[in-house]
Amino acid sequence: MRSFTKHHCTYRLQLTNSEQASAHGGQVLVEAMCQRLGLWDKIKQCEHVDPRKRTNQGFAPQAIVAQLLFTLTSGGVSLADAERMGKDQVLLDLIGLDKGADQTTLGEWLRAQTKESVLELMRLNWTVVDQIMAEAKPGRYLRAGCLDTFFDDTEIEVLGKHFEGARINYEGNLALSLQTLWVGPFWLDFILDGAKDPSQYLPELLGQHHARWAGRKSHLFVDSASSSAAYLQAITDAGFTSWSVSYNKWTTVLDRQAEQMPESQWSPPVLGEKTVAQYLWQRHQPGECKQAYDFATVRRKEVGELLWNYGHVASVAGELKSAQLVMERHQLKGALEQRFSEVLSDLDLHHPPCAEQIANQAFYAITMLAYNVLQALKVLEMPDEDQGMRVRSIIRHLLTVPVTISRHARYTTATVCIGAGWLKWWRLFLERWVPKRKPGRPPKEATVTAPARSG
Repeated sequence: MRSFTKHHCTYRLQLTNSEQASAHGGQVLVEAMCQRLGLWDKIKQCEHVDPRKRTNQGFAPQAIVAQLLFTLTSGGVSLADAERMGKDQVLLDLIGLDKGADQTTLGEWLRAQTKESVLELMRLNWTVVDQIMAEAKPGRYLRAGCLDTFFDDTEIEVLGKHFEGARINYEGNLALSLQTLWVGPFWLDFILDGAKDPSQYLPELLGQHHARWAGRKSHLFVDSASSSAAYLQAITDAGFTSWSVSYNKWTTVLDRQAEQMPESQWSPPVLGEKTVAQYLWQRHQPGECKQAYDFATVRRKEVGELLWNYGHVASVAGELKSAQLVMERHQLKGALEQRFSEVLSDLDLHHPPCAEQIANQAFYAITMLAYNVLQALKVLEMPDEDQGMRVRSIIRHLLTVPVTISRHARYTTATVCIGAGWLKWWRLFLERWVPKRKPGRPPKEATVTAPARSG
């Protein structure tokens, strides 16, 4: 094999202006998915999201929401990025926007929202999630026929002294609380405010969406912040066929009971590379609880050590009978936490755009819509081998691809440059979901074609 090294680029560089090309040609996929879900028509039907006194002037709500949504699905993270996107005329024409709003206009629209309008955006998202699950293959959003549900909370630290709803956290920093509920791969709901208890809204969120898992096989994953008596009772009442809660608080009684258990009660040793583990069931009634719960307990130690380390999971096991299987299933919570990381890292939600709480709530509701539209693109259309792609990978490999404009006598063509590995999939998607140009006078929207490349 010959030697390979680094050398200078041998291409001749040529520049073109933004009226002929864009780096966001893949947004035609997002637009087609939004049209398929009826998203823009649904926003038009919302009664409270339009703060304009004269509805024949200014930006309509669907235009504002579209600009923010396409900014987020293009890798943008701020209102300034949304303003920059609004100056990309090729992209605006591609997604059917007449003009982009500047960040001042976007901020004013967000601050003009109300509790009623934010709730409308939330309900819109619930409708979209229900629609996606109704159309998708069950194997795309179920695990072994089970609908996994996940609740988690994170702190969003903010800079400045006047963030509405923010409070001082345990590290002495101003922070907001983002408490979220997930169903399958979809971000279903959230509450953003200054709550000090990381599980404060767990009962409210479970009660609000009880019907979405009622009557079907379902499992709820929750971390240890929800292990107090009130939250265990709320989880019990929510109607899941099984659930599991990390239990690493108030473990003194459980540890003492486990230490006193005879060897015959423990499972046979499970040997790892450096550790040995054994499992058993315990029955325990935590303080203030009205009933006793089953706890899957594991004891582990390194080979050659004398002392055991104990771990516990409060659980309704469902069809599982083994404490070991319950503990192993609960470890799937790590994969669900990765979805939360997609929102916080890939869409960069660590930076609220405004100091006013209602504006941040409206922005996060639109971000939730953007995330679920990307999930819809993956779950409904992408191949099986690509179902594990993160949001950032979808944006990078499918949505931020170049598009060039060529104008002809009777029509305008947008040519999207696709990597060879995705060309066949793109052609099938466009053929199925993007409207074709009909005979006669062409519509205002450009015709989208993929270049004829090998692969």
